[in-house]
Amino acid sequence: MAEERSDLEERILAKDQHTKEIDLVNRDPRHINEDVVKVDFEDVIAEPVGTYSFDGVWKSSYTSFTVSKYWCYRLLSAALGIPLAVLWGFLFALISFCHIWAVVPCIKSYLIEIQCVSRIYSLCIHTFCDPLFEALSRVCSRINVALRKEP
Repeated sequence: MAEERSDLEERILAKDQHTKEIDLVNRDPRHINEDVVKVDFEDVIAEPVGTYSFDGVWKSSYTSFTVSKYWCYRLLSAALGIPLAVLWGFLFALISFCHIWAVVPCIKSYLIEIQCVSRIYSLCIHTFCDPLFEALSRVCSRINVALRKEP
C-alpha cells in the first residue's frame, strides 16, 4: 500500500514538473538577465549640459525609443520565441543526454581503470625510487655547510 502511494506521488510530481504554474509577473526570478538587457533611453542617449535639442524633439525621441524597443521585442518574441524555445529545449536535452549517457560513464570508467594503473605506478615508485632517494639522502646528510666571514 505504501509503495503504491509513493509510486502515485512520484507520478504526480513528475506531471507537476512539466505543467507547473508559471509566474507571469516576475519572469526573471533568478535574475539571469539583470545586467544584460536593462537598457533604457537614458542609458543610450544623453545630452550634456549646453547641447540640448528642442524639448519636443527630446520627448518624441524618448517616446520613439521606448515604444519601438517595446514593440520590436514583442514582435520578435512572438515570431521567434516559440521556435527558439524548441531549439534551446532540444539543445539542452542533447547536452543532458550526452552528459548522462556518455560523459559521466566515460569519467567513471576512466577513474576505475586509472586505479589499476595508479597501483602499478605506486608499486614501481616504491620499489625503484624509494631506495635510490634513501641512499641519496644518506649521502647528502653528511654534507656540512659552514659560513665564514672573511676580513
